[in-house]
Amino acid sequence: MLVLLPPSEGKAPSGRGAPLKPESLSLPGLAGARAAVLDELVELCAADEEKARQVLGLSEGLRGEIAKNVELRTAGTRTAGEIYTGVLYDALDLAGLDAAARRRAGASLLVFSGLWGAVRVGDRIPSYRCSMGVKLPGLGALGAHWRASMESVLPEAAGGGMVLDLRSAAYAAAWKPKGELAGRTATVRVLHARIDPATGAEKRSVVSHFNKATKGRLVRELLTAGVAPRRPAELVEAVRELGYTVEARDPGRADRPWALDVVVSELH
Repeated sequence: MLVLLPPSEGKAPSGRGAPLKPESLSLPGLAGARAAVLDELVELCAADEEKARQVLGLSEGLRGEIAKNVELRTAGTRTAGEIYTGVLYDALDLAGLDAAARRRAGASLLVFSGLWGAVRVGDRIPSYRCSMGVKLPGLGALGAHWRASMESVLPEAAGGGMVLDLRSAAYAAAWKPKGELAGRTATVRVLHARIDPATGAEKRSVVSHFNKATKGRLVRELLTAGVAPRRPAELVEAVRELGYTVEARDPGRADRPWALDVVVSELH
């Protein structure tokens, strides 16, 4: 199973490891598209800090993030699993997984990125700032920039297994499974169910912060259990066996993804 994750806006500092080696990153079919973004991003941030701030959509308080991009080729690196922080990654807790689960994480997790396209959690990268929603002056919108490369690379990465797509909308724009692979894909949203004290009726709402935490915990539990479903229906059963309440919407077509609602009554 291939699990697609969004990155985090906040990131750990660049590490003390050797500088970036682009040729060492997974999915070498993305190398050309990566080089194009890297070149323009470094040049933009080194030449005009104010323009870079506006292009990257950074507040005045985040101006210091631009310096990270200037040093992308020389800064130390950490694994992507260490670089990405935040609610989802805190709940996923890659460092706390046992050895077998860490191996599964290395093989199955792909983190989407405006700068790198997609990387595996074991790839070594520096800290950076560049979301998928950015529109670079030369390359244009990054979501569109990545599509052609993704369409040739990601189906091969998925192989014959299913795709669990946990990305946010901005990152999903860079690649959408098509055809038969779409039928082996499931998206997930997290709903908070609560009882209205006035009417006694159940109300549901989409959550944000806890959406990320729940997805992180879910992926962690799947990795720990060694679950490897090949079809969405198998995933639904596996998630239910882990104790989650899941409602699945089968599209009724072999070329459309399944949509899963994970319903939670407590937010934590």
